[in-house]
Amino acid sequence: MEIRLLGTGAADGIPSYYGDDTVSRYARRHGGKDIRTRSAALIDGHLKIDLPPDTYAQLQRDRLCPLDWTALVFTHGHDDHFARRELQYALFPFTDAEFMPYPIFANEQVASHIEEIYPQWPIEVIRTHSFSTFHHLDYKITPIRARHKEDEDSQNLIFQHHGKTFLYATDTGIWPHETFAFLQQFELDAIVIECTDGLRKGTYAGHLDIDACVGVIDALRNTGVLREDSRVITTHHSARGGARHQDLEKHLSRHNIEPGYDGMVIKL
Repeated sequence: MEIRLLGTGAADGIPSYYGDDTVSRYARRHGGKDIRTRSAALIDGHLKIDLPPDTYAQLQRDRLCPLDWTALVFTHGHDDHFARRELQYALFPFTDAEFMPYPIFANEQVASHIEEIYPQWPIEVIRTHSFSTFHHLDYKITPIRARHKEDEDSQNLIFQHHGKTFLYATDTGIWPHETFAFLQQFELDAIVIECTDGLRKGTYAGHLDIDACVGVIDALRNTGVLREDSRVITTHHSARGGARHQDLEKHLSRHNIEPGYDGMVIKL
């Protein structure tokens, strides 16, 4: 399994739109791994996770084409993950396609939004539910419940393929007990997990700072969900978290956690 992190930034990216903070100023001057577009990922070149407003730029940067996608899987309905108006460009009059070239898997709220915006359009939307496994091609995909957007079934996603198990966990918050309990049946080869608030103690229960992120990872390691050699990579970083990429490396490396960056490729 190969996971490409197309974006690793939080809602306003890094540098943030209007940010005059230390992290944003540093990113504007130095670029590189400190430039973070809104979070998204691609598995094995064809399973797309989320559709942020930066998708077009990410595809051009990495020389990718969405015609290669076999599915688009959404985690939840926040604007930095669900740029709903971008879906129209797959169909007439922007292309000659008669049908959306891939199915869309989404929770009830996201699926309903798509159907409201595109009534009667030839788009296949399949509803997903936390703790209910579905299949796509030879992939087994299991959403788990995140503590994030509380008015909908916000989902993190477990992908199983050819003996490998991977969890994409952006926008998690501290998982509810039922999620921790459900995870005990899995042994993860890798996890990509949010670390939105960085060095700043967060006030929103739907996101993790470094200490909370480390606490979640320690809990998964202590219960055997993560092995000693399982890779742990962070994503969904906010400039307001006060951490440059090098700061994240410094604080996370002691816990055997790698800070993710835009364009990073993880091979399992």
